[in-house]
Amino acid sequence: MDVKIETSWKQRLENEFQKPYFLNLAEFIRNEYQNHQIFPKGKEIFNAFSHCSFEKTKVVILGQDPYHGPGQAHGLSFSVREGVPFPPSLVNIFKEINRDLGLSMPSNGDLSRWADQGVLLLNATLTVRAHQAGSHQNMGWETFTDAVIQKLAHEKENLVFMLWGAYAQKKAAFISEDKHLKLHAPHPSPLSAHRGFLGCGHFSKANTYLSEKGLAKIKW
Repeated sequence: MDVKIETSWKQRLENEFQKPYFLNLAEFIRNEYQNHQIFPKGKEIFNAFSHCSFEKTKVVILGQDPYHGPGQAHGLSFSVREGVPFPPSLVNIFKEINRDLGLSMPSNGDLSRWADQGVLLLNATLTVRAHQAGSHQNMGWETFTDAVIQKLAHEKENLVFMLWGAYAQKKAAFISEDKHLKLHAPHPSPLSAHRGFLGCGHFSKANTYLSEKGLAKIKW
């Protein structure tokens, strides 16, 4: 199956695209786009990979579902395009960056600027029906994104994994702490951010680790 994904990822995931679960997933996704309003746009499903090649990846931030409101999702976890109001979780992310690093609230929520520096903004499920959170869970995407995380964890060293919430922490349980930095915190959602996301210091901790490993810091 010919999947349109950035070359370095395509080379490493080629076997995944031939597996029965992925062929079934692709058929399901095609039908969904034909019969329902699905986010993000089809050409943006693999946007996280387009902005952040395998070689360039330094930090991984795991989300769960794409945003399911109109105009929000564009293939990068937690990110919205310029001009789109900040969702509550993103507001809390920027609040923590302000507290942690003293950076003021940005003018827009487009996190492409992070992705282009080597931050893989990966959702566990890469598509969703409009207004139906979780509607594409357990259809195969999680198996695919597990394979992505395993490739990174096994073939690279000195990555930073920001694991926000029990879902992300469970998904990344197989990452070796001998090779990588795993940062745990509650999810930035308003339901849980006050339980430890706000105050976690992940952004400064990530940059300290990258600097210690001789890698360029992320301009958050």
